[in-house]
Amino acid sequence: QVQLVESGGDLVQPGGSLRLSCAASGSIVSISAMGWYRQADGKQRELVATITSGGNTNYADSVKGRFTISRDNAKNTVFLQMNSLKPEDTAVYYCNADIRRHTWTTTEFRYWGQGTQVTVSL
Repeated sequence: QVQLVESGGDLVQPGGSLRLSCAASGSIVSISAMGWYRQADGKQRELVATITSGGNTNYADSVKGRFTISRDNAKNTVFLQMNSLKPEDTAVYYCNADIRRHTWTTTEFRYWGQGTQVTVSL
């Protein structure tokens, strides 16, 4: 079994910073892409940022220049550093990972964490 556990969500004032973490554990051979998505109340889940095993990153336009995604491959962990937070960043943030679980196949499956709440408000 594989589990992704997020942490770091909190209530923060506009202009503040937060750092989210997501650790994958369980039966893991390798992880290719990892990413962060978010879902605000009444809205669809949207991409925030992704990162490949080689460190190539991709960001939503709304967070470019404010958020930074990184990962520790040795610890199967992905991070999201969020600076200059705005009220519109308020959402539940989910991490995901494309994981290969067995050595006898290259098939990967996408796993999701349970989500962590980020609230940006005075």
